[in-house]
Amino acid sequence: MPTNNEDREWAERAASGDQDAFRAIYRAHVKPVYWIAHGILGSIPDAEDIAQETFVVAWRKLPGLQLAGTSLLPWLATICRFQAANRLRVLRRDRANTADALDETIPDTVSVEDQVISTALAERIASEVGLLDEMDRAIFRLCAVDGYAYRTAAEELGVSHAVVRNRLSRVRTRLRGAVKEVRDA
Repeated sequence: MPTNNEDREWAERAASGDQDAFRAIYRAHVKPVYWIAHGILGSIPDAEDIAQETFVVAWRKLPGLQLAGTSLLPWLATICRFQAANRLRVLRRDRANTADALDETIPDTVSVEDQVISTALAERIASEVGLLDEMDRAIFRLCAVDGYAYRTAAEELGVSHAVVRNRLSRVRTRLRGAVKEVRDA
């Protein structure tokens, strides 16, 4: 996960039309956005579509964004939830108008409580990742966000496979504790 300063810098550059900065935002945040969409829609293809739509909307809205030292993730999560809610309305309308295409997996509502928990969870995880030391943050980004194998991440960072494995295990334990705090609150 990027630091708040990295997010702010990328947002400023992307708002000026810098596509490389926007790609950095996308790479840093696409997985959490996807999982928020999947949690709402319960469908892999719909979640993939909504994640993409979220970043299209974000690209258009970045020039007007006033980022006050926080992560972009809560803002992206909000866009994602609105896009997912719109998709649910379309799916329900289509289901109601198509007798042959009933799909009982489409949720009837989007729980406001679940949305608040998702935002709080995203903020808590972003905050916790921001507190990690530079090496742990790099390992988390490479393995958990970018999907690198331990060995590849180790080569990239110039450390051993065991260092990556052990540090990532500690980071995941720390993040599970943060998630538990939000869920128990």
